Amino acid sequence: MRDLMRSRLAKNASWMFLGQGLNFAMQACYFILLARLLGANQYGILVGATAAVALLSQYSMLGSGLVMLRQVSRHRSEFPQYWGNVLITILSVGFLVILALACFGKWMVGPASASIIVLVAVGECTCARIAEGGGQAFQAFEQFKYMAVLTSLTNLTRLATAAGMVLVLHHATVRQWAMASLFVSCLSGAMALFLVTTRLGWPKADFRLLRERALEGLGFSVAASTTSVYNDIDKTMLSRYGMLAADGTYSMAYRVIDISCTPIRALQSAAFPRFCQMGRDGARGSIAFTRKLLGKTLPFGLLAAAVMFLAAPIIPHVVGPSFANSVSALQWLCLLPVFRSLHLGAGDTLTGAGYQRYRTASQLSAAALNFGLNLWLIPAYSWHGAAWSSLMTDGSLAASNWILLGLLIRRENHPFLEPQVAAI
Repeated sequence: MRDLMRSRLAKNASWMFLGQGLNFAMQACYFILLARLLGANQYGILVGATAAVALLSQYSMLGSGLVMLRQVSRHRSEFPQYWGNVLITILSVGFLVILALACFGKWMVGPASASIIVLVAVGECTCARIAEGGGQAFQAFEQFKYMAVLTSLTNLTRLATAAGMVLVLHHATVRQWAMASLFVSCLSGAMALFLVTTRLGWPKADFRLLRERALEGLGFSVAASTTSVYNDIDKTMLSRYGMLAADGTYSMAYRVIDISCTPIRALQSAAFPRFCQMGRDGARGSIAFTRKLLGKTLPFGLLAAAVMFLAAPIIPHVVGPSFANSVSALQWLCLLPVFRSLHLGAGDTLTGAGYQRYRTASQLSAAALNFGLNLWLIPAYSWHGAAWSSLMTDGSLAASNWILLGLLIRRENHPFLEPQVAAI
């Protein structure tokens, strides 16, 4: 059974890595084209709007996708009801999120980024969330090849759109790109609906189940939004302070970091259903599995950090001289893959074992720390302050997740310690 589980995980991880490896190449080409299409200033306007939307877009699903993933990975016959509730939540709550962004966007990011925030929000809060939910549906069934196909088609469409605009327009405004991106998001949502319906079945609405799982879903949603806070609040604040060029160069470096974490996310995503299955017996049931995964992801994070530090000077030659400051930004941020491998490994163990509330508390603390640091550092040091804040936030999140995991395993082994741990 252990050999079967290992080979099955290897197959799932291979599909995830193949899909995300293709996405790695396509996203790299896509962002090179987008940077050349827009330039640092226009790119900064786009990043400001996108970051503001990311802060709230996770509430469009209210965590229903992760609820589906957690429950259906254990009881697959319940998929139609959970998938139906995902779609209902996105279409109803997503509209309210778009309305909130339309009302408060100018206050969040300033007039330049606010001018396109509704276009970005419609795509991200509805269509992109449907595509995300479709990927989670295939993840629950461990059908990772279809998840890989779905994400690859989405990124291929974005790449083709960016390439077409570069060939035809050479240089575009941020509004033109926002409209094109909305069209791509609609195609992605339609593809997700088609693939999930044909492979897994039709959705069914179950309002009783929706009410019963609402609190659990809200917890997942808060956790996901806190991730967006400590990943994107710095970009929102740079835009709010009018540092558009700095926002563009810093965000380009941050995008390289995100792409470099592709193999780490691939392995963690492939392993997540297994965390949910092993987590039935608590965190101690999956800690050995966590350590084994960390033996793969942590060395890769260290290697990625070294490569990015040494290769950073090529950025202006690839995306244009207006992104020259991205070299220094990437060299400051290059340790983030190391911290992410640590906090994702411990965090997924907590979630799979039913300790999402502890993970959420840890992420809320990280988000508050990130906001406070950015409020102090960005006005004084621009993107340098944002980079320092990101390093301190991800490092502290890694430490807190592992401390919580150790305390909870200790409580499982010694139940009489429960009052002390519950006071965390």
